[in-house]
Amino acid sequence: MSGRILIRNARVFDASGADAYPADVLVEGNRIRAVATDLGTIDAIGADVIDGTGHTLMPGMVEGHSHPTFTGVSEPAQLGEIPPEEHLLMTIKNTRVMLDHGFTSLFEAASAKLRLGVVTRNAINAGDFIGPRMRAASPEITTTAGLGDERRVHLYRESFALIADGVDEMRKVARLCMREGVDNLKINVSGDDFVTHAKASITPMSRAEITTAVEVGHEFGKMLVAHSRSAESVKRCVEAGVDCIYHCDQSDAEALDMLERNKHKHFVGPAFGLLYNLMYEHEKIGISKDWLIARGFDKAFDVSCETYHQMRKRGIRVVIGGDYGFAFTPQGQNARDISHFVRFFGYTPNEALQCATRVGADLMGMKSELGQVREGFLADLLLVKGDVLADVTLLADKDKIAMVMTDGRLWKDPRRTIARERLPIAAE
Repeated sequence: MSGRILIRNARVFDASGADAYPADVLVEGNRIRAVATDLGTIDAIGADVIDGTGHTLMPGMVEGHSHPTFTGVSEPAQLGEIPPEEHLLMTIKNTRVMLDHGFTSLFEAASAKLRLGVVTRNAINAGDFIGPRMRAASPEITTTAGLGDERRVHLYRESFALIADGVDEMRKVARLCMREGVDNLKINVSGDDFVTHAKASITPMSRAEITTAVEVGHEFGKMLVAHSRSAESVKRCVEAGVDCIYHCDQSDAEALDMLERNKHKHFVGPAFGLLYNLMYEHEKIGISKDWLIARGFDKAFDVSCETYHQMRKRGIRVVIGGDYGFAFTPQGQNARDISHFVRFFGYTPNEALQCATRVGADLMGMKSELGQVREGFLADLLLVKGDVLADVTLLADKDKIAMVMTDGRLWKDPRRTIARERLPIAAE
């Protein structure tokens, strides 16, 4: 392909909030040079021309709760059993799976081992292989008996966590992660119903421990992200200044009020894919409906839906990302979240798509140059067969994604699926 790529006559969803519209879009290098609603007016001499008729051109998606180091395991401790060499190769493979499915940016929510995300990010940035833009995370810092502590009195086991009890240990572990080059520092503030010793309603991490992690991370210019299901954990995270708070499904009125008052300081991610797959596809993994009901997952599902209806009404910034990477939430299903937002949380298709693009770019710290189809912005673009505003489920089918462009480069070349022509270079 040449350094100029012209996408003609596509229906453009630009993620600004506007309705989609027909336009020609010119990419030069790694930037969008022009977006022309007056079709046929862009000089196409010397450009590779892609016919976008019948397709939606939109920004590449941002996975706001990404776990590329999670390899389809059934239990957290299994992540600790994978040798680091094999684990790195599996991580790289997962980043390419994400690109195949239209995710051109990954905001890592946690890395299963300290340097896996960092090394993958560095290799992508160095051009060693093509991958999504990536903010690399630390492992999940937890407390003894918190989510991720898989140790037993008689048996030492690793999982995806680092253990820190008390302010001094938290400061040391957080500084270790800073030294090793993470972008996002992850803390597990609440428990989770997927483990037996710390349920979702429990908040093992103290205010002092949370505040210490935030102080260290922000001192180094990094973002703080938190696993927080209980209402108390959400309140502690808001008080301490955690940047992105995941789950939040048990938020009470006070927690929601706090999030709303501080909505320009925080992002929220429901990680709803876990609950959806359990409730709607439990038979695929051999779990009975009675087992789910006995453990309260049906109630957790309903509570989560109501919480995110409230989040939408209050204008809180919400990103997609459903904790994909476990056996029952395979990598590649991530775009399902967009239809979940519409079906269960009350978002319009336009709003849900903005969560997957423009809001995600804001989370990445790149809102001024990513996440929209806009002149001067980075050319991370998708060409999707059909009208995504009429049917957001199209994005969950990678075969419907005809083109994936990252930083102006074609990862998925539309020449294989749609008409393409090459105009001659003008004679000098």
